[in-house]
Parts: sequence; structure tokens; C-alpha cells
Amino acid sequence: MKRLNITWESGVMDTTGYLFSFAKSLGTVVKNSPYAKMAEDIIATSGFAFRMWVAKDLCPSATSIWIFDDQKRWVENGGLICRYAGRYWGQEDIEEQKRLEALDIIKQSIDNNIPAVSWDIGVPEWGLITGYEDQTQKLATLAITGAENEMSYEKLGKRELPILSVLTIVGMKQKDPEQILKDTLKIASSHLNGEEWCDNAKGLAAYPALIKHFEEHFNPEISWNMEYYLGTYGALKYYAYKYFQKMGLTQLTTLYENIYNCWKEAYDIKRSEDINNVAVRDIIAGLLKTAYENEKKATRLMTDSM
Repeated sequence: MKRLNITWESGVMDTTGYLFSFAKSLGTVVKNSPYAKMAEDIIATSGFAFRMWVAKDLCPSATSIWIFDDQKRWVENGGLICRYAGRYWGQEDIEEQKRLEALDIIKQSIDNNIPAVSWDIGVPEWGLITGYEDQTQKLATLAITGAENEMSYEKLGKRELPILSVLTIVGMKQKDPEQILKDTLKIASSHLNGEEWCDNAKGLAAYPALIKHFEEHFNPEISWNMEYYLGTYGALKYYAYKYFQKMGLTQLTTLYENIYNCWKEAYDIKRSEDINNVAVRDIIAGLLKTAYENEKKATRLMTDSM
């Protein structure tokens, strides 16, 4: 089997989460490609550092409900060239066609020594395909949990959550960093202003939807879900902060540094304190409210700059 030696890039917080597992997979793929210099920025320039969705019942799956087909367009904003193959539920008529298409782009990517980002290859989150062997019809996989395994070609897109989504990096285009920044601000403000599709609370509206669960709608039975959301979105804010710092945007850097610190502190408190204590929940809600105010200011700055 042709298998790439890939390890996960270390994260800024001890978390996974559907959305973060995609961002972490994407960053690791770019880091292990000829375009590694773009790995530090890609989570922000693709818009994933800014995306938030919150379900009314805090179902974790809300963090994976976006238009998967848009991944190619979003990632290419950062100056990369991608290939994508995907299929949703209810598309059985194209299931085999899309599976073969996905296998083709996976093999080409592995032959170019670049892993592929794929949905549900070990656990029902995002992970990496790191190798293949036609003789045994097997794919080598690296799950977000760190587990290395093998999966049959036939199982691609047909596992626990039977959706097919495979993204590969195939090249780099000449795109001016200032144009990347301009388009990043457009993508970020579009999401934060609620313009990207999702039936759940999205963008800035995710804040009050989440804060409610620490105030009037507290349910101790979904304590883990609260931690999941805090860890997923808190980890992503770091990449927005570091990108704006690199680009020399002082106001946005200051705002996102504060936003990230608020989310991280809320996450750390949730993991170390008794969430059944109303005083603890009030502290977390207060931190999220501060982050909310700062991200509203950041969104106005990004929107006004376009």
C-alpha cells in the first residue's frame, strides 16, 4: 500500500468537533503539501475561523451542517486550487459515479504525496485519507482521534453517516495577499451577518442561542454539549486572531485576541468547574457576552471595509 506518513498538527485547544475537525484536517493537509507556507492562514482565509452554528437543543451535528460543495470555493479563496467530489442523502442515483470520482481524486492526491480531506473515514467527523492500494481495494485513513486504520473502497461515503465529501489540494494560483484578505473579509462578514445557508442559528445569532443554555435554559443533561460548542468555536477564533495579526490589521487583531481569550476562558472554566453552580454559568455567559460584543464590532469593521 502507498501510505503517506502524516501526523496531526497540534491544536490550540483540547477539542475536536465536526467543524474543528474539518479545519484541523484542512490545515494538516496544506501543511503536508508543497504549499505549506499557506497552512497558517487557510483556516481563516477559507472562512472557517469565523463560522458558527447553534441548534436549539445544542445537538453537536449543528456544527457540521453547511453546504459541503462550497468547501472548494472557500478553500480556493486562500490561493489554493482544489478538486472536490461529494454526494448528499437522497442522491442514490449518482452514488457509484461520485464514489468513483472521489477515488480518482484521492489516488491522484496520494500519488502527489498530499493526503485528502474526507468525511467519516474512522469516526463520523472529518479526517484524512493517507494511502491506497488497488490490489486489496483499501484506503489508509487517519481519524481525528489519531487512530490509523484501513477502509475498503466500497465503504467510502457509506459509513455511519452516509454522505460523501472529499476535498484535495492540487495546486496554487497567483493571488495577491491583499485580494485574499479582501475576499476573506467578505466571506467572514457574509457568514457572521447570517447570509450563509443553515436552518440553525448562524453567525452572530449563534451567541444568544448558546448563551441561553447557560442562563434561562440550563439543562445539566447536555453539559457535554455545552463544552463541545465552547471548544469547537473557541479553538477556531485563534486562527482569525493570528491571521489578522499577520496582515497587520490592528483593530481586528485586538478584537479577535479578546474574542479568542473569552471563548478559551469559558471553555477552561466549563472543564474545571461545576456547571450546576449558577455562579459558574454566569461567568461563562458573561465571557460569551463580551466575545459577542467584540465580534459584532469586528463584523461591522469587516462589512464597512468592503
